[in-house]
Amino acid sequence: MKRLFLDANVLFTAAHNPDGKAALVIENAAMGQWGVITSRLAVEEARRNLERKYPSCRSHLEQLLSVIEVVNGSDGTKCPIELPSKDRPIFEAAMMAGASHLLTGDTKHFGSCMSKPEETFDITVQTVADFLNKL
Repeated sequence: MKRLFLDANVLFTAAHNPDGKAALVIENAAMGQWGVITSRLAVEEARRNLERKYPSCRSHLEQLLSVIEVVNGSDGTKCPIELPSKDRPIFEAAMMAGASHLLTGDTKHFGSCMSKPEETFDITVQTVADFLNKL
């Protein structure tokens, strides 16, 4: 079964836009199509950003989290690929959790890693749209 690690921006988008693709990924996980995981760090970032921009959407994030496995992660010091320091804990948490995919909207920082599992330790880094288009 595919295990999708969701970055903070995917959590934020799913909570803010319940009819969008990010929310669809979580809905399909609830139906058993794949597993979804994230880290405490990503959850806290999504919560902070929702509180700042769309506070009324925080409760929807909490509902979505009932479907998502939340892992502790770590500080990113053992991240095996070159990423900005703020993104290293995300990739490391995805590895530690046994993710098959890391879904992110951060194409600026993860762009050079997109769809190159041979370079990212068998984790396919994709946007939500790319993941859904390649099913």
